Formats: sequence, structure tokens, C-alpha cells
Amino acid sequence: MANPVISGAVDITDVVCPVTFVKVKVALEELEDGQVLSVRLNDGEPVQNIPRSLKEEGQRILKLTDNGDQTYTLLVRKAGD
Repeated sequence: MANPVISGAVDITDVVCPVTFVKVKVALEELEDGQVLSVRLNDGEPVQNIPRSLKEEGQRILKLTDNGDQTYTLLVRKAGD
């Protein structure tokens, strides 16, 4: 898979659940359908819950990368309504 063009980014490493998911949803709402959001998130609950919750809402998870510093970068493509 070619590297997708990143249209937006949000860092949620400084917030806790459920605010993490709210921040990601707000960032996705600012994008057009098909655009890609980069999300920087902490290991643990966020990396377990955010991708699953986004997938349940119909968003497309493209990639989850371990940054090696107890954070991850999640790439998610915004799905159409």
C-alpha cells in the first residue's frame, strides 16, 4: 500500500478516555470523506479502544504503527455517510 496523503492530525496523548474518542471524532468531522487522519495515541486503553470504536462507526483503519515510545500512530480514512 502506498503511503496515504495525511489530511489532518490530532495528538490525544495528553487526554484520557472518553475525551480521547471525542477529540478524534471532532477531528474526523473536519475532514472530507475519503481523507486520512493521523492520530497519535498512548499505549494501553487508547490503542485498544480507539481503533475498535472507529471501525464500529464505519471508519477505515489503514495502519497502526508503534512509535517505540509507548505511543502509536493510527491512520484512519474517513468513510462517507
